[in-house]
Amino acid sequence: MSTADKLAVTELLYRYAELIDAGDFDGVGSLLGRGDFMGVTGAEAISTLFAATTRRFPDHGNTPRTRHLVLNPIVDVDREVASARSTFCVVQRTDTVALQPIVVGRYRDTFARDTDGWHFTSRTVDVEMIGDVSDHLMMDPSRLG
Repeated sequence: MSTADKLAVTELLYRYAELIDAGDFDGVGSLLGRGDFMGVTGAEAISTLFAATTRRFPDHGNTPRTRHLVLNPIVDVDREVASARSTFCVVQRTDTVALQPIVVGRYRDTFARDTDGWHFTSRTVDVEMIGDVSDHLMMDPSRLG
């Protein structure tokens, strides 16, 4: 297990946060598309899922006006596969919602390495706490389990 491999996997965790906060759902689909995201597979299907469930604000660069904070990543690498578990906290501020945490939980991820480098093979999201997601989600939050 090399430090470079752990760093490469950890960067994938942070890249997801950067893409979703930018409202780049095609980028999220590309990042996760070689694997399984909560039972959804394929870049286009994952992009469509995010576009259908996550509100974007055109007057703010078409972003969700969020910051996904990925915290305490623990990465285990075994040759060409890896796993990670991390905590996340999503904060948001809009014209109607004060700056506050809106979702907190854990990510459980698996990865593989090929000639193109490391990539996601699965992501599971365990939502532990939900706040005011009225300006974030375009779906009933009770569906998050």
